[in-house]
Amino acid sequence: QVQPVESGGGLVQAGGSLRLSCTASGSFTINAMGWYRQAPGKQRELVATITKAGTTDYADSVKGRFTISRDNLRNTMYLQMNSLKPDDTAVYYCKVSAMMRDYWGQGTQVTVSS
Repeated sequence: QVQPVESGGGLVQAGGSLRLSCTASGSFTINAMGWYRQAPGKQRELVATITKAGTTDYADSVKGRFTISRDNLRNTMYLQMNSLKPDDTAVYYCKVSAMMRDYWGQGTQVTVSS
């Protein structure tokens, strides 16, 4: 039973920063974790992923601004978001890959004002 829980969303002005967290503690091994986002009227898109070994991948739209990291012992993932833009506004979802399945959190709202 895996229940990812996101936190850290909120309202911020353009150019500001936020740090998102996702925790999925339990007696299981997480292969990979990732952040996705979905804006109203748009498809859900990949933001960043990180494997257990630490390999990262970023969407082109966030490269150089966002940093994904992971605490394997706590099954916790972070997304440091800097230089935020209005088009970063979306619900951000944590995805946990474990036990040959994907598990999604409920999402946390990030709103960037211009």
